Amino acid sequence: MRKIGVLGGMGPEATIYFMQQVVAAVAAQDDSDHVPLLVDNNTQVPSRIAAILEGHSADPGPVLSQMAKGLVSIGAEALVMPCNTAHYYADQVAAATNAPFLNMVDLACAEAASLAPGGKVGLLGSPALQQVAVFEAALAKEGLSPVYTRDPERALATIRAIKSEGPSARSAWTLTDICEGLAADGADVICVCCTEFSLLATDIVVKIPIYDALQVLVNRTVEYSQSGVSSSGVNTWGAAKRATS
Repeated sequence: MRKIGVLGGMGPEATIYFMQQVVAAVAAQDDSDHVPLLVDNNTQVPSRIAAILEGHSADPGPVLSQMAKGLVSIGAEALVMPCNTAHYYADQVAAATNAPFLNMVDLACAEAASLAPGGKVGLLGSPALQQVAVFEAALAKEGLSPVYTRDPERALATIRAIKSEGPSARSAWTLTDICEGLAADGADVICVCCTEFSLLATDIVVKIPIYDALQVLVNRTVEYSQSGVSSSGVNTWGAAKRATS
């Protein structure tokens, strides 16, 4: 079993949820069957949304790079970062160490390609994703194109509500409504690509396939830790499906 370093705290509840899902994904008979996780649940990472959307926050990149180095220094053999918006800084994280970085955005786009080849992907996430094109290159590589909500402020307000109040029925209803708008605007599949939204992913009901980028990362984290697969393929593997109709 390879030790996996988790760059966490973005937000802390989403990090804990990621860890819970990794535990749940393993058919374990004893403690030693589980994936060993080394977690830096750093709630002091500068706001990614403030840095990208508002331009007046400290740069998260150097902090994330130091987190990566610290995790590798205590034995992490691969790194993951369960925060979609933070993947704007993924190249800095990947370059900070020699450890493989399992890129959630790349993996999520590969999953979209398996669900809707050549299609349009509705991105249910932070408005920052669109502003700095976090997903565009990975989608284009898979022959896909993005669809964004027409009401980004509503999505942002929901992120802030979940961070401050926790997941709620009201937030789940709002996300369902946003997803219906994405489908109406031509999305063939929806990717839940905000880890706050992941807390409510199973409560979203929409008439096209929907899957959670966090769950894709969970599946690949477990597979990588258990299998000993060469790191050369960590950004190109497929992922397990989840769809509702």
